[in-house]
Amino acid sequence: MFEALTWAQLGFHQKPCALLNTEGYYQGLVDFLHSAVTEGFVKQRHLDQLLIDSEPQRLLERMAQPQPGAQPKWEVTEA
Repeated sequence: MFEALTWAQLGFHQKPCALLNTEGYYQGLVDFLHSAVTEGFVKQRHLDQLLIDSEPQRLLERMAQPQPGAQPKWEVTEA
């Protein structure tokens, strides 16, 4: 899953990346990912590329929507 998400971020494909969190099975992973954003290890816009839902039909509908394009490989931030 993370390799496919990274490839989407780099523009290697335009397909949606999704996680079906049925009955909270992946909730620990989802919490970890949100923590990584909070701690500054992952940018929110990168996590937003991973569609997460607990309802299969809703997740499929979200996957059918246009996805964000590739992100710049390098970011320059002002110090």
